[in-house]
Amino acid sequence: MPRFLSALLLLAAFAAQAFDEKLALKESQAAIGRQVAEHVFRDTEGRTVRLSELRGKPLVVNFVYTGCFQVCPATTQFLAGAVKEAERALGPGAFRVATIGFNLPFDTPQAMKAFARKNGAASPNWLFLTPDAETLPALVSDFGFRYEATPAGFDHLLQVSIVDQSGRIYRQVYGDSFEAPLFVGPLLQLAQNAPVPAGSVQAFLEQVKLLCTVYDPSAGRYRLNYVVIIELLVGSSVMIGGIGFLVIEWRRRRRQPADPKTRAAQLS
Repeated sequence: MPRFLSALLLLAAFAAQAFDEKLALKESQAAIGRQVAEHVFRDTEGRTVRLSELRGKPLVVNFVYTGCFQVCPATTQFLAGAVKEAERALGPGAFRVATIGFNLPFDTPQAMKAFARKNGAASPNWLFLTPDAETLPALVSDFGFRYEATPAGFDHLLQVSIVDQSGRIYRQVYGDSFEAPLFVGPLLQLAQNAPVPAGSVQAFLEQVKLLCTVYDPSAGRYRLNYVVIIELLVGSSVMIGGIGFLVIEWRRRRRQPADPKTRAAQLS
């Protein structure tokens, strides 16, 4: 009986800390434009790597835990294909990739090396890194990455961060799979030193596309936001109808004959 009660209490504790997907997505989006602070890692050979050493080129960052048997391997394998496609489009060495293990102390350099080998991450510009345990909370906060421990491992947002040459988060891409332009496009903009400036026509068009699509964490993919589309259509119809009414009313008043008293006053 005591063991049964302990198990119930443990499950209740995990339930109380259920992963909030909407909050995770909000925190991730809030990180866009944020300057990432300096952080220190160890690579798969145990060598020290500083985040500042990876600046000067666009950097792709994602978080995994090596004890994951399904989602993290699948997303890493998909990312490996996306990286190959981006390298074909931009050329080899145009950007770097860093996969960071967040389940410490288990995501050691040796564990990260085995994880990389199993999941086909063969690019010479792809690092698998183990962070410092003391600075891990600040690291994941910088990237807007949120995770929660569960009885089966961890729940976390499937997120790929694209960081510009100066160390500022430029884009967040979500899902276990995504359309190539969502990944290659931002990298191409940064590699060509042509980031989309805020307030430009292109930035406006991108905002419209983002407004009309929404990432669904439960489904793990982007979908059309029909509520926003309907609101835009209804709003546009009301605005066009209002303008049409004003034009018709203005023309009607112009054609309406003047009042006789007003005309007599004008003649006198």
